[in-house]
Amino acid sequence: MQERVQQKLEELLGRRAAVAMQFLNYFWVAMLGLIADFGTLVFLHDVMRAYYLLAAAGGFTVGLIVNYVLSSKFVFKNSKLNSCTIEFLLFGAVGLVGLGLLSASMWALVTLLGVQYLIAKCLATVVVYAWNFIGRKAMYRD
Repeated sequence: MQERVQQKLEELLGRRAAVAMQFLNYFWVAMLGLIADFGTLVFLHDVMRAYYLLAAAGGFTVGLIVNYVLSSKFVFKNSKLNSCTIEFLLFGAVGLVGLGLLSASMWALVTLLGVQYLIAKCLATVVVYAWNFIGRKAMYRD
């Protein structure tokens, strides 16, 4: 009986450790995606003079593509799906929900609270990061 309990605990801790490692790997991938996202945001808003929410959407899209490519290679390797096209579309759908969260959060922070747009982006990104990891992890076996 005690061996059984110990085995179950090891299995549970092993899965938690694996998820923690995956979360850490996703963090590094997301940081690269975020650099692409922020770079595009600043370029579109400050150089091209695009409206901040359109610039944020453009940055988010570039970041999404970077994130998908790197996540597929370094984080989530065992897709539940047989089609890369469907996988990317679902990955993108999770990202679109994230974009909605990002836009709503940035709008509220900038328009209602007067927060500077880059600070608003940083604050909103924390919520979007958590959503994206959870939503995307559900698509994979590992």
